Amino acid sequence: MTSHMKSVAIIGGGPAGLMAAYFLCQNKNLNITVYEQKPSVGRKFLIAGRGGLNLTNAEDLEFFLNRYEKATPFMAPHIQNFTPQDLQNWANDLGVETFTGSSGRVFPVKMKATSLMRAWTKYLSGANVQFKLSTTFTGLGDDGTLQFKDKDNTLFFDNPDAVLLSCGGASYKHLGATGEWVDAIKGFDLVCNPFAPINCGYRVDWSNHILPTFEGEPLKNVAVSLNGKVGRGDLIISKSGLEGGAIYAISIEVTKQLQISKPVHLSLDLRPDQTAEELQEKLSKRRKKDSLSNYLRKRLKLSSLEVSLLNEFTDRDRFQDPSYIAASIKNLQIPILDTAPMDRAISVMGGLDLSELDENLMIRKNPGWFAAGEMLDWQAPTGGYLLQGCFSTGVSAAKGILRWLDA
Repeated sequence: MTSHMKSVAIIGGGPAGLMAAYFLCQNKNLNITVYEQKPSVGRKFLIAGRGGLNLTNAEDLEFFLNRYEKATPFMAPHIQNFTPQDLQNWANDLGVETFTGSSGRVFPVKMKATSLMRAWTKYLSGANVQFKLSTTFTGLGDDGTLQFKDKDNTLFFDNPDAVLLSCGGASYKHLGATGEWVDAIKGFDLVCNPFAPINCGYRVDWSNHILPTFEGEPLKNVAVSLNGKVGRGDLIISKSGLEGGAIYAISIEVTKQLQISKPVHLSLDLRPDQTAEELQEKLSKRRKKDSLSNYLRKRLKLSSLEVSLLNEFTDRDRFQDPSYIAASIKNLQIPILDTAPMDRAISVMGGLDLSELDENLMIRKNPGWFAAGEMLDWQAPTGGYLLQGCFSTGVSAAKGILRWLDA
Protein backbone atom coordinates (compact mmCIF):
# COMPACT_ATOMS: atom_id res chain seq x y z
CA MET A 1 0.00 0.00 0.00
CA THR A 2 1.54 3.30 -1.07
CA SER A 3 1.31 6.38 1.11
CA HIS A 4 -0.60 9.42 -0.13
CA MET A 5 1.57 11.81 -2.14
CA LYS A 6 1.41 15.25 -0.54
CA SER A 7 2.25 18.46 -2.36
CA VAL A 8 4.32 21.53 -1.50
CA ALA A 9 4.28 24.82 -3.40
CA ILE A 10 7.43 26.94 -3.12
CA ILE A 11 6.83 30.50 -4.27
CA GLY A 12 10.15 32.03 -5.27
CA GLY A 13 13.17 30.41 -6.91
CA GLY A 14 15.95 32.17 -5.01
CA PRO A 15 18.47 30.67 -2.55
CA ALA A 16 15.93 30.10 0.27
CA GLY A 17 13.32 28.46 -1.94
CA LEU A 18 15.79 26.29 -3.83
CA MET A 19 17.49 25.19 -0.62
CA ALA A 20 14.11 24.24 0.84
CA ALA A 21 13.36 22.26 -2.33
CA TYR A 22 16.70 20.44 -1.97
CA PHE A 23 15.88 19.23 1.54
CA LEU A 24 12.22 18.51 0.81
CA CYS A 25 12.98 16.34 -2.21
CA GLN A 26 14.83 13.88 0.01
CA ASN A 27 11.29 12.75 0.89
CA LYS A 28 10.13 10.70 -2.10
CA ASN A 29 6.46 10.99 -1.08
CA LEU A 30 6.26 14.70 -1.89
CA ASN A 31 5.25 16.51 -5.06
CA ILE A 32 7.28 19.75 -5.01
CA THR A 33 6.66 22.67 -7.35
CA VAL A 34 8.79 25.82 -7.46
CA TYR A 35 6.97 28.86 -8.87
CA GLU A 36 9.26 31.60 -10.20
CA GLN A 37 8.11 34.79 -11.89
CA LYS A 38 11.26 35.08 -14.01
CA PRO A 39 12.12 32.78 -16.96
CA SER A 40 14.83 31.11 -14.86
CA VAL A 41 15.60 30.62 -11.17
CA GLY A 42 18.36 32.14 -9.05
CA ARG A 43 18.88 35.29 -11.10
CA LYS A 44 19.95 37.55 -8.23
CA PHE A 45 22.13 34.74 -6.88
CA LEU A 46 23.90 34.50 -10.23
CA ILE A 47 24.44 38.26 -10.42
CA ALA A 48 25.83 38.28 -6.87
CA GLY A 49 28.38 35.68 -7.96
CA ARG A 50 29.71 37.52 -10.99
CA GLY A 51 32.64 39.03 -9.13
CA GLY A 52 33.20 36.00 -6.91
CA LEU A 53 30.44 34.16 -5.08
CA ASN A 54 30.79 34.84 -1.34
CA LEU A 55 28.72 31.94 0.02
CA THR A 56 29.29 32.36 3.74
CA ASN A 57 31.94 33.25 6.33
CA ALA A 58 34.20 30.97 8.36
CA GLU A 59 34.54 33.24 11.39
CA ASP A 60 33.71 31.98 14.88
CA LEU A 61 30.00 31.18 15.06
CA GLU A 62 29.43 33.46 18.07
CA PHE A 63 30.73 36.46 16.13
CA PHE A 64 28.87 35.27 13.04
CA LEU A 65 25.51 35.25 14.84
CA ASN A 66 26.02 38.78 16.16
CA ARG A 67 26.11 40.07 12.58
CA TYR A 68 22.31 39.81 12.57
CA GLU A 69 22.10 42.43 15.35
CA LYS A 70 18.57 42.69 16.79
CA ALA A 71 17.45 39.66 14.77
CA THR A 72 20.13 37.43 16.34
CA PRO A 73 17.74 35.75 18.84
CA PHE A 74 15.45 34.84 15.94
CA MET A 75 18.17 33.85 13.46
CA ALA A 76 20.52 31.98 15.81
CA PRO A 77 18.57 28.66 15.94
CA HIS A 78 18.30 28.57 12.15
CA ILE A 79 22.00 29.32 11.58
CA GLN A 80 22.96 26.74 14.21
CA ASN A 81 20.64 24.25 12.52
CA PHE A 82 22.43 24.76 9.18
CA THR A 83 25.84 26.28 9.86
CA PRO A 84 28.43 27.81 7.53
CA GLN A 85 30.28 24.48 7.66
CA ASP A 86 27.08 22.64 6.73
CA LEU A 87 26.73 24.98 3.76
CA GLN A 88 30.26 24.18 2.59
CA ASN A 89 29.57 20.46 2.97
CA TRP A 90 26.37 20.84 0.93
CA ALA A 91 28.23 22.61 -1.89
CA ASN A 92 30.89 19.90 -1.81
CA ASP A 93 28.18 17.23 -2.09
CA LEU A 94 27.06 18.93 -5.29
CA GLY A 95 30.63 18.74 -6.60
CA VAL A 96 31.51 22.38 -5.88
CA GLU A 97 34.68 22.73 -3.81
CA THR A 98 35.08 25.83 -1.62
CA PHE A 99 37.96 27.70 -0.02
CA THR A 100 38.27 30.31 2.74
CA GLY A 101 39.91 33.63 1.92
CA SER A 102 42.12 35.67 4.23
CA SER A 103 39.13 37.70 5.45
CA GLY A 104 37.20 34.55 6.41
CA ARG A 105 34.89 34.77 3.42
CA VAL A 106 34.09 31.44 1.79
CA PHE A 107 34.03 31.10 -2.01
CA PRO A 108 33.69 28.31 -4.56
CA VAL A 109 37.12 27.45 -5.96
CA LYS A 110 35.90 28.51 -9.41
CA MET A 111 34.58 31.73 -7.80
CA LYS A 112 31.48 31.96 -10.00
CA ALA A 113 27.89 31.08 -9.15
CA THR A 114 27.06 29.39 -12.44
CA SER A 115 28.62 25.98 -11.71
CA LEU A 116 26.88 25.75 -8.33
CA MET A 117 23.50 26.80 -9.73
CA ARG A 118 23.87 24.34 -12.61
CA ALA A 119 24.64 21.42 -10.25
CA TRP A 120 21.90 22.49 -7.85
CA THR A 121 19.10 22.73 -10.42
CA LYS A 122 20.26 19.52 -12.11
CA TYR A 123 19.94 17.73 -8.78
CA LEU A 124 16.45 19.15 -8.17
CA SER A 125 15.25 18.24 -11.66
CA GLY A 126 16.62 14.73 -11.21
CA ALA A 127 14.62 14.46 -8.00
CA ASN A 128 11.44 15.35 -9.92
CA VAL A 129 11.07 18.87 -8.50
CA GLN A 130 8.80 20.71 -10.93
CA PHE A 131 9.57 24.28 -12.04
CA LYS A 132 6.86 26.62 -13.25
CA LEU A 133 8.69 29.65 -14.63
CA SER A 134 7.44 33.06 -15.78
CA THR A 135 4.69 32.57 -13.20
CA THR A 136 3.59 35.26 -10.74
CA PHE A 137 1.83 34.61 -7.44
CA THR A 138 -1.12 37.02 -7.24
CA GLY A 139 -2.87 35.91 -4.03
CA LEU A 140 -5.73 33.58 -3.17
CA GLY A 141 -8.71 32.61 -5.26
CA ASP A 142 -12.27 32.78 -3.89
CA ASP A 143 -12.01 29.20 -2.63
CA GLY A 144 -8.71 29.82 -0.83
CA THR A 145 -6.49 28.17 -3.44
CA LEU A 146 -3.24 29.75 -4.62
CA GLN A 147 -3.73 32.00 -7.62
CA PHE A 148 -1.03 32.47 -10.24
CA LYS A 149 -0.67 34.32 -13.52
CA ASP A 150 1.44 32.86 -16.33
CA LYS A 151 3.42 34.77 -18.96
CA ASP A 152 0.27 35.10 -21.09
CA ASN A 153 -1.61 36.65 -18.11
CA THR A 154 -3.75 33.53 -17.83
CA LEU A 155 -4.87 32.74 -14.28
CA PHE A 156 -4.47 29.26 -12.85
CA PHE A 157 -4.68 27.75 -9.37
CA ASP A 158 -2.98 25.29 -7.04
CA ASN A 159 -4.16 23.74 -3.80
CA PRO A 160 -1.06 22.22 -2.11
CA ASP A 161 -0.82 20.65 1.33
CA ALA A 162 1.86 23.17 2.37
CA VAL A 163 3.16 26.49 1.03
CA LEU A 164 6.56 28.13 1.37
CA LEU A 165 6.82 31.83 0.62
CA SER A 166 10.40 32.65 -0.38
CA CYS A 167 9.63 35.72 -2.43
CA GLY A 168 12.74 37.82 -1.77
CA GLY A 169 13.02 41.45 -0.79
CA ALA A 170 12.56 44.54 -2.93
CA SER A 171 15.93 45.31 -4.54
CA TYR A 172 17.11 44.49 -8.06
CA LYS A 173 13.52 44.24 -9.23
CA HIS A 174 14.55 43.28 -12.75
CA LEU A 175 15.92 40.05 -11.26
CA GLY A 176 12.65 39.15 -9.59
CA ALA A 177 12.74 40.65 -6.08
CA THR A 178 9.89 43.10 -6.59
CA GLY A 179 8.29 43.11 -3.14
CA GLU A 180 4.89 42.72 -4.80
CA TRP A 181 4.18 39.70 -2.60
CA VAL A 182 3.15 42.18 0.11
CA ASP A 183 0.00 42.97 -1.89
CA ALA A 184 -0.58 39.29 -2.68
CA ILE A 185 -0.86 38.38 1.02
CA LYS A 186 -2.74 41.46 2.21
CA GLY A 187 -5.79 39.40 3.05
CA PHE A 188 -3.82 37.43 5.65
CA ASP A 189 -3.67 40.38 8.07
CA LEU A 190 0.08 40.03 8.60
CA VAL A 191 2.48 42.75 9.75
CA CYS A 192 4.84 43.66 6.91
CA ASN A 193 7.35 46.40 7.71
CA PRO A 194 8.24 48.96 5.01
CA PHE A 195 11.24 48.17 2.85
CA ALA A 196 14.36 50.36 2.96
CA PRO A 197 17.70 49.87 1.18
CA ILE A 198 20.80 48.63 3.01
CA ASN A 199 24.18 47.39 1.78
CA CYS A 200 23.88 50.19 -0.71
CA GLY A 201 25.47 53.42 -1.85
CA TYR A 202 24.67 56.71 -0.15
CA ARG A 203 24.12 60.16 -1.60
CA VAL A 204 26.68 62.89 -1.05
CA ASP A 205 26.43 66.30 -2.73
CA TRP A 206 29.95 66.48 -4.16
CA SER A 207 31.29 69.79 -5.43
CA ASN A 208 32.55 70.22 -8.96
CA HIS A 209 36.06 69.94 -7.54
CA ILE A 210 35.42 66.31 -6.54
CA LEU A 211 33.38 65.40 -9.61
CA PRO A 212 34.25 64.51 -12.28
CA THR A 213 37.94 64.49 -11.28
CA PHE A 214 37.67 61.66 -8.77
CA GLU A 215 34.59 59.75 -9.89
CA GLY A 216 35.34 56.02 -9.63
CA GLU A 217 38.45 56.61 -7.48
CA PRO A 218 38.94 54.42 -4.40
CA LEU A 219 39.67 55.33 -0.82
CA LYS A 220 41.80 52.39 0.31
CA ASN A 221 41.87 50.96 3.83
CA VAL A 222 39.74 53.60 5.54
CA ALA A 223 37.22 53.38 8.37
CA VAL A 224 33.77 54.90 8.70
CA SER A 225 31.69 55.09 11.84
CA LEU A 226 28.29 56.19 13.08
CA ASN A 227 26.85 55.82 16.59
CA GLY A 228 29.51 53.33 17.60
CA LYS A 229 29.13 51.16 14.49
CA VAL A 230 32.43 50.90 12.59
CA GLY A 231 33.12 49.66 9.08
CA ARG A 232 36.59 49.24 7.65
CA GLY A 233 37.77 48.61 4.13
CA ASP A 234 37.53 50.53 0.87
CA LEU A 235 35.16 53.16 -0.45
CA ILE A 236 34.47 54.34 -3.99
CA ILE A 237 33.59 57.88 -5.01
CA SER A 238 30.54 57.56 -7.23
CA LYS A 239 28.67 60.19 -9.17
CA SER A 240 25.92 60.16 -6.58
CA GLY A 241 27.99 59.66 -3.43
CA LEU A 242 29.82 56.82 -1.66
CA GLU A 243 29.80 53.06 -2.19
CA GLY A 244 31.89 50.14 -1.00
CA GLY A 245 32.44 47.54 1.67
CA ALA A 246 33.35 49.94 4.47
CA ILE A 247 30.01 51.73 4.36
CA TYR A 248 28.06 48.55 3.64
CA ALA A 249 29.31 47.23 6.98
CA ILE A 250 27.40 49.94 8.86
CA SER A 251 24.62 50.53 6.35
CA ILE A 252 21.88 49.28 8.68
CA GLU A 253 22.73 52.06 11.13
CA VAL A 254 23.11 54.68 8.37
CA THR A 255 19.73 53.83 6.83
CA LYS A 256 18.01 53.83 10.24
CA GLN A 257 19.41 57.27 11.08
CA LEU A 258 18.37 58.64 7.68
CA GLN A 259 14.82 57.54 8.49
CA ILE A 260 14.96 59.75 11.60
CA SER A 261 16.57 62.89 10.14
CA LYS A 262 18.67 64.05 7.19
CA PRO A 263 21.51 64.61 6.60
CA VAL A 264 23.47 62.09 8.65
CA HIS A 265 27.09 62.99 9.33
CA LEU A 266 29.36 60.02 8.79
CA SER A 267 32.81 59.98 10.42
CA LEU A 268 35.54 59.09 7.91
CA ASP A 269 38.95 58.04 9.28
CA LEU A 270 41.50 58.31 6.49
CA ARG A 271 44.29 56.75 8.58
CA PRO A 272 42.76 54.19 10.95
CA ASP A 273 46.17 52.66 11.77
CA GLN A 274 47.61 55.94 13.06
CA THR A 275 46.63 58.06 16.02
CA ALA A 276 45.81 61.75 15.87
CA GLU A 277 48.89 62.40 18.02
CA GLU A 278 51.16 60.63 15.53
CA LEU A 279 49.68 62.59 12.66
CA GLN A 280 49.95 65.87 14.54
CA GLU A 281 53.62 65.23 15.31
CA LYS A 282 54.38 64.74 11.62
CA LEU A 283 52.37 67.83 10.69
CA SER A 284 54.17 69.98 13.26
CA LYS A 285 57.47 69.34 11.46
CA ARG A 286 56.27 71.05 8.27
CA ARG A 287 58.41 74.00 7.27
CA LYS A 288 56.70 77.26 6.36
CA LYS A 289 57.94 77.07 2.77
CA ASP A 290 56.30 73.64 2.32
CA SER A 291 52.87 73.62 0.69
CA LEU A 292 50.44 71.90 3.05
CA SER A 293 48.84 69.91 0.22
CA ASN A 294 52.22 68.65 -0.98
CA TYR A 295 53.30 67.91 2.58
CA LEU A 296 50.15 65.86 3.18
CA ARG A 297 50.84 63.87 0.04
CA LYS A 298 54.57 63.32 0.59
CA ARG A 299 54.93 63.09 4.35
CA LEU A 300 51.58 61.58 5.34
CA LYS A 301 51.11 59.69 2.04
CA LEU A 302 47.60 61.07 1.52
CA SER A 303 46.28 60.68 -2.01
CA SER A 304 45.12 63.62 -4.10
CA LEU A 305 41.55 62.46 -3.45
CA GLU A 306 42.07 62.42 0.31
CA VAL A 307 43.60 65.90 0.26
CA SER A 308 40.68 67.14 -1.83
CA LEU A 309 38.21 65.66 0.66
CA LEU A 310 39.97 67.51 3.47
CA ASN A 311 39.68 70.72 1.46
CA GLU A 312 36.02 69.95 0.81
CA PHE A 313 34.87 69.27 4.37
CA THR A 314 37.12 71.31 6.69
CA ASP A 315 37.24 74.93 7.83
CA ARG A 316 39.64 76.75 5.53
CA ASP A 317 40.45 79.29 8.26
CA ARG A 318 41.84 76.50 10.45
CA PHE A 319 43.52 74.49 7.72
CA GLN A 320 47.06 75.47 8.82
CA ASP A 321 46.56 74.22 12.39
CA PRO A 322 48.34 70.82 12.76
CA SER A 323 46.04 69.62 15.54
CA TYR A 324 42.93 70.52 13.52
CA ILE A 325 44.19 68.80 10.38
CA ALA A 326 45.22 65.70 12.34
CA ALA A 327 41.79 65.56 13.97
CA SER A 328 40.12 66.00 10.57
CA ILE A 329 42.13 63.16 9.03
CA LYS A 330 40.86 60.95 11.86
CA ASN A 331 37.30 62.27 11.92
CA LEU A 332 36.26 63.90 8.66
CA GLN A 333 32.52 64.60 8.75
CA ILE A 334 30.83 63.58 5.51
CA PRO A 335 27.16 64.67 5.17
CA ILE A 336 25.07 61.75 3.88
CA LEU A 337 21.88 63.07 2.28
CA ASP A 338 20.03 59.84 1.52
CA THR A 339 20.31 56.24 0.43
CA ALA A 340 20.80 55.25 -3.18
CA PRO A 341 17.57 54.09 -4.88
CA MET A 342 16.29 50.81 -3.44
CA ASP A 343 16.59 49.04 -6.76
CA ARG A 344 20.36 49.61 -6.61
CA ALA A 345 20.71 48.14 -3.11
CA ILE A 346 22.29 44.74 -2.49
CA SER A 347 19.63 44.01 0.12
CA VAL A 348 16.84 45.63 2.11
CA MET A 349 15.51 45.93 5.63
CA GLY A 350 11.79 45.46 6.19
CA GLY A 351 9.46 42.68 5.10
CA LEU A 352 7.39 40.13 6.99
CA ASP A 353 7.67 40.83 10.70
CA LEU A 354 9.43 38.03 12.57
CA SER A 355 6.70 37.94 15.22
CA GLU A 356 4.37 36.44 12.60
CA LEU A 357 6.40 33.20 12.52
CA ASP A 358 6.79 30.32 14.95
CA GLU A 359 10.04 28.44 15.60
CA ASN A 360 9.45 26.31 12.48
CA LEU A 361 9.00 29.44 10.32
CA MET A 362 5.31 28.68 9.96
CA ILE A 363 3.01 31.69 9.77
CA ARG A 364 1.04 31.59 13.01
CA LYS A 365 -2.17 32.90 11.48
CA ASN A 366 -1.99 30.55 8.48
CA PRO A 367 -1.07 27.00 9.53
CA GLY A 368 0.61 25.13 6.69
CA TRP A 369 2.11 28.34 5.29
CA PHE A 370 5.82 29.00 5.86
CA ALA A 371 8.20 31.84 4.96
CA ALA A 372 11.97 32.08 4.53
CA GLY A 373 14.76 34.15 3.04
CA GLU A 374 15.11 37.86 2.44
CA MET A 375 11.38 38.53 2.57
CA LEU A 376 11.64 38.21 6.36
CA ASP A 377 12.57 41.34 8.32
CA TRP A 378 16.12 40.46 9.33
CA GLN A 379 19.21 42.27 8.12
CA ALA A 380 22.89 41.48 7.79
CA PRO A 381 25.97 43.05 6.20
CA THR A 382 27.72 41.67 3.15
CA GLY A 383 30.48 39.13 3.75
CA GLY A 384 28.53 35.88 3.49
CA TYR A 385 25.92 36.62 6.14
CA LEU A 386 23.08 37.45 3.75
CA LEU A 387 23.29 34.23 1.76
CA GLN A 388 23.84 32.12 4.86
CA GLY A 389 20.68 33.59 6.37
CA CYS A 390 18.71 32.73 3.24
CA PHE A 391 20.10 29.20 3.06
CA SER A 392 19.58 28.49 6.76
CA THR A 393 16.00 29.76 6.90
CA GLY A 394 15.27 27.74 3.76
CA VAL A 395 16.48 24.58 5.52
CA SER A 396 14.49 25.40 8.68
CA ALA A 397 11.33 26.01 6.66
CA ALA A 398 11.79 22.69 4.83
CA LYS A 399 12.13 20.84 8.13
CA GLY A 400 9.12 22.72 9.49
CA ILE A 401 7.06 21.70 6.46
CA LEU A 402 8.00 18.04 6.93
CA ARG A 403 6.95 18.18 10.59
CA TRP A 404 3.68 19.83 9.62
CA LEU A 405 2.89 17.25 6.95
CA ASP A 406 3.83 14.37 9.25
CA ALA A 407 1.51 15.73 11.92
